[in-house]
Amino acid sequence: MANKRIDEPTGVETVGHEWDGIEELNNPLPRWWIITWVLCIVFSIGYMVVYPAWPMLNKATEGVWGWTSRGQLAQETKVAEGARASTLAALAATPIEQIPNDPKLLNAAISGGKAAFRVNCVQCHGSGAAGSIGYPNLNDDDWLWGGNVKDIELTLLHGIRQPGNDQTRTSLMPNFGQDGILTAAQINDVAGHVLSLSGKAPANAGGAAAFAANCAVCHGTDGKGLRQFGAPNLADAIWLYGGKKEQVTASVYKAHAGVMPAWGGKLDAVTIKMLAVYVHSLGGGEDFSEAPTTPAVADNGNAKP
Repeated sequence: MANKRIDEPTGVETVGHEWDGIEELNNPLPRWWIITWVLCIVFSIGYMVVYPAWPMLNKATEGVWGWTSRGQLAQETKVAEGARASTLAALAATPIEQIPNDPKLLNAAISGGKAAFRVNCVQCHGSGAAGSIGYPNLNDDDWLWGGNVKDIELTLLHGIRQPGNDQTRTSLMPNFGQDGILTAAQINDVAGHVLSLSGKAPANAGGAAAFAANCAVCHGTDGKGLRQFGAPNLADAIWLYGGKKEQVTASVYKAHAGVMPAWGGKLDAVTIKMLAVYVHSLGGGEDFSEAPTTPAVADNGNAKP
């Protein structure tokens, strides 16, 4: 205090602190700053009274208004569900093949199906629905069981080779090698003939004869598949279990019997309908009308359900 004095150039009293010839002036804070500071204190006290603020053992103080972030979320969710309810009701009431007639409903179905796909289907088909070895690509236009939206919905409802579901999609290819139906040489010839159908190997008479005797009844004489048997198209370049000679040979020796869940017991009817519309929209979907009666444009490779 003894060091306080009036600074001559400014006329302001010093606080008595000096360091290396530098002294601190006793300039008061601006009045606006003091007022703002006091208002902030008053606001913070009011906030602690009105809103939950003080942490307790199991929860925070509730505040006189009873507001909580969880309560706000529940209210917003209720409003969103109310707005969504009318769309879901419209989807439930509209036959799936008529959904494209309403662009707004179609967009809603695709959006809802995309969300359901990310939760339930990406584990096998991938986030882009491109599939992988043993899991079909849903983006192309090769379909084993039919590619119109009603066929896709039926596949989703009942699955593929789903035990306990009498409407599940089922096809049985013999284990030609494991069960001794064909010899190793015949299997090798058949695999070569199958590859020749898509131009990946030269034709061979032995393979063609064995194919005609054992495979054409389901796959057709031209190898393009028959949907009524769930038999894939062998004449294209898409392969579910691989298109190399050793992979095709392995498939003939012991048939693959992939399984897809029956979602009818796991998802509600509207969600399945939206999933079917979304998968159909990926680019490979056929006309929304009834399935064609001509032989399948499916594949033994990336044949989709």
